[in-house]
Amino acid sequence: MKSELEILIEKKISRIKIIRFISDTALDEHVDVYAVGGFVRDIILDRERNDLDILVIGSGIDFAQKIAVGLNITNVAYYKNFGTAHFEFESMNIEFVGARKESYDRNTRKPIVEDGTFLEDISRRDFTINTLAISLVKNEFGKLIDTFNGFDDIKNKLIKTPLDPIKTFEDDPLRIMRAFRFAAQLNFNIDTSIMLAAEKMRERLSIVSQERITEEFLKILASPKPSIGLQSLFNSRVLEVVFPEIAIMAGVDQRKDYHHKDVFLHTLQVVDNISKETENVWLRFAALVHDIAKPPTKKFVEGIGWTFHGHEDLGARMMKKIFHRMKLPLHQLEYIQKLVRLHLRPIALAKEEVTDSAIRRFVVNAGEDLEDLITLCRADITSKNPVKVEKYLDNYERVMQKVRDVKERDKLREFQSPVRGEEIMEICGLKPSRKVGDIKTAIEEAILDGKIGNNYEEAYQYLLEIKNQFINTD
Repeated sequence: MKSELEILIEKKISRIKIIRFISDTALDEHVDVYAVGGFVRDIILDRERNDLDILVIGSGIDFAQKIAVGLNITNVAYYKNFGTAHFEFESMNIEFVGARKESYDRNTRKPIVEDGTFLEDISRRDFTINTLAISLVKNEFGKLIDTFNGFDDIKNKLIKTPLDPIKTFEDDPLRIMRAFRFAAQLNFNIDTSIMLAAEKMRERLSIVSQERITEEFLKILASPKPSIGLQSLFNSRVLEVVFPEIAIMAGVDQRKDYHHKDVFLHTLQVVDNISKETENVWLRFAALVHDIAKPPTKKFVEGIGWTFHGHEDLGARMMKKIFHRMKLPLHQLEYIQKLVRLHLRPIALAKEEVTDSAIRRFVVNAGEDLEDLITLCRADITSKNPVKVEKYLDNYERVMQKVRDVKERDKLREFQSPVRGEEIMEICGLKPSRKVGDIKTAIEEAILDGKIGNNYEEAYQYLLEIKNQFINTD
């Protein structure tokens, strides 16, 4: 007799066309098939999922071919070395795999794959919450098979390994990162045995490609509450291997004004704050690294306390090396550098006596990323004092009002010299050269300083006034 849970599972999966077709085909072919892994976990958690893993007791490739033919699917990817096949159907990614067992060479995380039993296949999986299986065989359709008490771990919100975690991480050290990623995505706790094994095995991550490590790290940042994964990375000392510049923030004291005392804990709060406002993982990454240069710039000043003069500029310069080492996409580098370099600028502009020129320069420097920068600045307020929080939020709003006023008045939306390079060359009798760029810069600087307006007429007149300064110099 089926339990209430199994009745609920059967009801949910019966609505999915591809599962009904797989079940019918399995009956015709006399093959045992199961839905396994993350699909089952998320069915229980009532999370949406577009990936479906099908375990076949026999050849996963042969069974996938029969399903593809029956559904007139022609675009099927086959991976004979691993006995798997993959295709998409009605917005779902379907993967078929024959039951297998794996063995590993210590110098690689790529397994040696052999045919195996259902139990051997389930045993090789990373965490108990991913060992659950649902039978798709007609007379047992919807039956939940729970070999390693994965359902209890889901109920208890706990990440555990089905086997000894040392062995699990020895075979595939990327599972260390996956443990922290699942904890962050699901808001689960991590079993103590995993934390101890992760710390012991952390250097084994060296056999994993940087791209895979970075992929898991970014998934942690993309989770609803990234601090869960980041704190676990730190507690297990894995962060020292994956992102040492972040790890060394811990224990670095700072003034308490609108920050948390400890730079690392402050950073975690900033990342969580910004994650409530945006799903943009690169804006979240900017939040993670905005204070990354505080440890190397830390200095004690009598009467003030700890200072971090220039940490915004040094932090921006550090990004290029970090991007290359972590194999991060270089087209995001300039965006991150800009936000790190400018993250202190808005609060400095909150003073009543700030000039329009300073606002203009800020607007032009921030460009199209102005709103993201202000979002970062607001997230950077981690004080527990609501009066201070309100004060700093008011300051940012005052800056943004000044920005709106100046942008409206000066038409800075797409700022550049109103007089174009071709016209400068014609008026000054110049060929394409550095001098043309210098003249354009001089015009732009005059606009930013408020000497002339941001319009063609005043810029043209200014060009006539300054052209001899450039023409008559070598």
